[in-house]
Amino acid sequence: MHTPETPIVIQRFTEAHLEGVAALYNEPAVCRQVLQMPFQSVEAWRNRLVQDNERRLQLVAVHAGEVIGQLGLEQYLRVRQAHVGSFGMGVATAWQGKGVGSRLLSAALDVADNWMNLRRVELTVYADNEAAQALYRKFGFEVEGVLRDYALRDGRFVDTVSMARLRQSA
Repeated sequence: MHTPETPIVIQRFTEAHLEGVAALYNEPAVCRQVLQMPFQSVEAWRNRLVQDNERRLQLVAVHAGEVIGQLGLEQYLRVRQAHVGSFGMGVATAWQGKGVGSRLLSAALDVADNWMNLRRVELTVYADNEAAQALYRKFGFEVEGVLRDYALRDGRFVDTVSMARLRQSA
């Protein structure tokens, strides 16, 4: 459990975190709420890490050496959409509802606003994932629409919600 002696630390995702991130997304309850495939290899995550560049921010939340959350934010490549980014995240089941998602999202949005100059940050989230939607609303994200039969989950097509946060100009 989280104690002052063992703080949760937000770090850039590196080679040292590969096994922990693979294990996080291979957790069935986590995999079910994201668009990742089950049984992903460490090598698949290594390939994503190799693609790292200035337009990609990949963070992990670490507690006592264990990866307990991950967030990837990507700025769009198209010139006319350079002000837009999207992200996906996962938090270990045992740590959900304990502020890990807030810590990751706060760190990512700080970079999005103050270093990447993103005006719009968007995401999709399963329509029945009310806890995640509440977290995103807490950070100023608003529902823009429902994407019907967007993804296959548990053998069924399910809806997702499109959400976005628009940063006001200074």
